[in-house]
Amino acid sequence: MAEKEKKKNKENPEKQKKNVMGYIKSFFGTIAKSLFDLGLIIGLALFVIFLYVYYTTITPSALLHRSISETSIIYDNTGEHELYEMHGEENRKVISHDEIPDYLRRATIAAEDDNFYNHKGIDPFGIVRAMQKNFVAGSAAQGGSTITQQLVRNTFLSREKTIKRKFTEMVLAIKMERHYTKDEILDFYLNEVPYGSNAYGAQAAAEIYFDKNANELTLDEAALLASIPKATTYYSPYGNNIDKLKARQKGIIERLGELGLYNDEDIQNALKTETLENIVAFREDIDAPHFVFYVREQLEEMYGSDVLRRGGLKIYTTLDYEMQKRAEEDVSAYAKKLPSFGASNAALVAVEPSTGDVKVMVGSVDYYDKENDGEVNVALSLRQPGSSFKPIVYAAGFDMGYQPETLLYDVPTNFGDDGSGKEYIPQNFDGQNHGLVSVRKAIAGSLNVPAVKMLYLVGVDTAIDFAETLGFTTLAERNRYGLSLVLGGGEVKLLEHVGAFSVFANDGVRAPVHGINRVIDTTGKEIGSAPEPKRAINEEVARKINSILSDNKARTYVFGSNAPVYVPGKNVAAKTGTTQDYRDALTLGYTPELAVGVWVGNNDSTLMRPGSIGSRVAAPLWNTFISRELESLPDTQFEPYTEVKSNNFMVTGNRPSGVGETGQVNYTHVGTGKRISEEKARKMDPKKLEKRYSQSFAGHSILHYINKDMPLSEDVKPNFADPMMKLWDESLGGKYKKE
Repeated sequence: MAEKEKKKNKENPEKQKKNVMGYIKSFFGTIAKSLFDLGLIIGLALFVIFLYVYYTTITPSALLHRSISETSIIYDNTGEHELYEMHGEENRKVISHDEIPDYLRRATIAAEDDNFYNHKGIDPFGIVRAMQKNFVAGSAAQGGSTITQQLVRNTFLSREKTIKRKFTEMVLAIKMERHYTKDEILDFYLNEVPYGSNAYGAQAAAEIYFDKNANELTLDEAALLASIPKATTYYSPYGNNIDKLKARQKGIIERLGELGLYNDEDIQNALKTETLENIVAFREDIDAPHFVFYVREQLEEMYGSDVLRRGGLKIYTTLDYEMQKRAEEDVSAYAKKLPSFGASNAALVAVEPSTGDVKVMVGSVDYYDKENDGEVNVALSLRQPGSSFKPIVYAAGFDMGYQPETLLYDVPTNFGDDGSGKEYIPQNFDGQNHGLVSVRKAIAGSLNVPAVKMLYLVGVDTAIDFAETLGFTTLAERNRYGLSLVLGGGEVKLLEHVGAFSVFANDGVRAPVHGINRVIDTTGKEIGSAPEPKRAINEEVARKINSILSDNKARTYVFGSNAPVYVPGKNVAAKTGTTQDYRDALTLGYTPELAVGVWVGNNDSTLMRPGSIGSRVAAPLWNTFISRELESLPDTQFEPYTEVKSNNFMVTGNRPSGVGETGQVNYTHVGTGKRISEEKARKMDPKKLEKRYSQSFAGHSILHYINKDMPLSEDVKPNFADPMMKLWDESLGGKYKKE
């Protein structure tokens, strides 16, 4: 019978096809039904959970009876001195609906939740928009929480990022919307939200920032206040991100126009107003304000602003309170001399190399000096370091195999096209050249030409990689930098610069610079601690830099035996720096126990007077501070480095006998570093010149004798195709001969 059926199906393929399609439909129908049933089950389960949360969580009336939060306190490193208190409700003044201006209501809605009056507590479309923007940005750049959700979270919940917390937040938001009107919810929010600087609620914020009542705020002022809650420290009018604050304020004002809440004239007037000029000077009970806000921003990133103002945390910082006070006195006293240099500000940072603890941070002469932007923390601002960056590049060279004894020609040198269509011919600061010099002598005398040559030997990318190993984070736009990087062409932060020098001081071990040692919660549990030190560079590299920067004899030929960075009786390593046109003057120095950096200049980069170099302008303040502090610290000596043996005499400095520092061919050191005259050169026999040039040590630069990427290798030949070899050899005044 079965055989007949098979035969029948074979004879009727159409029927067979229908049977197969029937099986397929039946199969997928079963799956669809199963999925539908599963969806119903999941939906029912979520609904049950929703009802459970809805009816078992806090009642909406709890908004009227919420508990007072605990104050978090920032201490110095001993815990004996309170630097700053982050209050809860103590600094909040609740105001009525009529006292809250429409300017602030609308600006807040435009900033946080422009669909506020339409949704029922949660905004699915807003969540989707946020997800789209975050996907494009590649990060969580925008949240999807409504004002109601934020109110619930700020009032009743933590900021832990869990599904349970988010679900509870959404249920409570719906619950609040059913119990209160939109205006009531917005009033609660504007009396609850933190605005930074210990201001909670609109009234406190208006008083602190503008010295007025909330109902007196203008449109531009309201937009500025509405900009702050997203990240109160980051967008603080007293912080380091003023440009970002202004950009956010501008975006809110423009959004108000897009929503049709104000006419074009109102919008344009608000955009034209320089709101920050109306910000009153920040005054509150705070010690070491620049340091406190540096720490507070880190804490907000770690725990969120809500935890800080409510959580009752005890934050033990790295600050040495007594040393900080002495530093503030030093800076304040030195400020009287600044006008003579054409400067108006100074900053000082001190770090303990073995731990990375920030012991001192004076970000400006006077934090409260609004005229000179005193609230700006120059220790964290981007400034060019000048020659104080040279040791970083030379250290990268030591890491590759170059030595303190390596020989480089300090002669006028054309390095070719610098990318701007001009030839790059750097000059030494004093306009003189010194012929053939060791790296030790070049660093100690802060010679520019050898430094640029060392950066070429190392490579810009390699030098930046090395700098980042030491803790620099601001040299990301690598295409911006050329060979001038070694002369301070890249902007860095003073704090990170001191941290990098601390790696040298700590024998190559990097203890990341930080301001927080311990964080204790209300239960006594430690929830935060200092980072662990790790080796960053080879100890021999650090020891070579330490040896050179602490060699007072080596710098005598330029700075004299009693240089401003010399500390009698103490083994201190130091380097000064001056940027182009005297915009910045720096001095950085260290012992194994303490690293100190000083900056002097003008916050707006106004030029100082000609001659305002680091050794004259910044070094005296640096010397005053470090000399006193070292009196109470151990006099630990730097470890000596091991000299490297090699037949590459230009690397190790083992010159052939009879060769002087200025060489033998076509270059005579006359103080100015100029080549012999063309007239004298024409009198020389070209054939004899070529022969003598090709055989003589003094006739070539270092590129002729080594492979720049492997300077200690005796097997790898120099790259005679390197165009820089020709330029460097020509700078010696001889005739280039490829060998």
